[in-house]
Amino acid sequence: MIVIFLKKAITFVFSFKLKIRKQKNISYARHKVSKSDIRAVSKALKSDWLTIGPLVEELENEIKNRTNAEAVVVSAGTAALQCAYYAIGLAQEDEVITPAITFAATQATAKIFGATIKYADIDYNTGNINIDSAANLISKKTKAIVTVDYAGQPANLNKLKELAVKNNIYLIEDAAHSFGSSYEGKQVGSVADLTTFSFFATKNITTGEGGAITSSNHELLEKARRFARQGLVRDKNNFQINTEGLWHQEVQSQGLNYRLPDILCALGISQLKNIDKFKEIRKQIFKNYHESLSSITQLDLPFCNPEADPFWHLFAVKVPPEKRLEFFNYMRKNGVLVQVNYLPVYRHPFFEDSLSKVSCPNAEYFYSREVSLPIHANLTTLQLKKILNLVHKFKFA
Repeated sequence: MIVIFLKKAITFVFSFKLKIRKQKNISYARHKVSKSDIRAVSKALKSDWLTIGPLVEELENEIKNRTNAEAVVVSAGTAALQCAYYAIGLAQEDEVITPAITFAATQATAKIFGATIKYADIDYNTGNINIDSAANLISKKTKAIVTVDYAGQPANLNKLKELAVKNNIYLIEDAAHSFGSSYEGKQVGSVADLTTFSFFATKNITTGEGGAITSSNHELLEKARRFARQGLVRDKNNFQINTEGLWHQEVQSQGLNYRLPDILCALGISQLKNIDKFKEIRKQIFKNYHESLSSITQLDLPFCNPEADPFWHLFAVKVPPEKRLEFFNYMRKNGVLVQVNYLPVYRHPFFEDSLSKVSCPNAEYFYSREVSLPIHANLTTLQLKKILNLVHKFKFA
């Protein structure tokens, strides 16, 4: 009995130490879930609705209040992009212009429709699309410019909108990083023809998995909504078949099941109550990084456009290219789980067919140097101090 007890005790102590060791790691991005969030989800689980119910419309209204544009919630940020492309009628003969630096979902969802992807270079300081580069790629086949708000900072939306209107094409804003940001006083979600958001676990607010589409163009948004709801029509006033009973519903257009359930909407509604606090925490972390790291001449720190009010999603520093791998491994070895965001999309094997046609020197240089330091609402003062000490101790030269 004593032997068994000792074995169990040793196992417990080992597991406890392992747990503590794991907790010492500092993630570069992380969700923050409060007791009120848990209560909200628990209440939804006890209700009559697990899938689409009253909380879907409530979350859409809350997003509308935040963005000043109508909203449709969907199952993921990737789903939101596909819905947006469907809404503009993207087809095989079309071209879309996208920035080279982004997560590949921006391009992959357009490629599903058979569209040709054209890669614009980026602005080295912000990681956002270079407007001149995008303008040079416009052709008679261009259907849309897709801008991506890298790290949470909106691109120059006014100039991009002017460019789109001038060329009679759509502007889509992939705002997976920037829910809660604004540009020249206008909320992200209200300027582009369609804006897509992600509420993934590491984003500014979370529904676990989830996303949304916003637009001030009601017709476009309804196309996106119907696609996300399997093309179903339930309003009898809009039926094309009028010979059936009260059970009737009909599919009038192409669509897929991209519904966001009430359970996840409950989390999103609760999270939105703390969005300003989350934003302020990240803004202070951004400020602390800048104040501490600006003395390291070998680093390029993120630039904030004076016209933008970002909800910072990443803190992307640029280190000397020859030191990037060493720095990355050094930080991770010391428990800081830094990340690199992102490999230029055209270099992924799936997109290599366009590699020979691409010239994006800023994107290449940006990628060769980029490392994302932790920035999220869970980051403590002690953790931030540890990160800064480690960066200062590293020999960049």
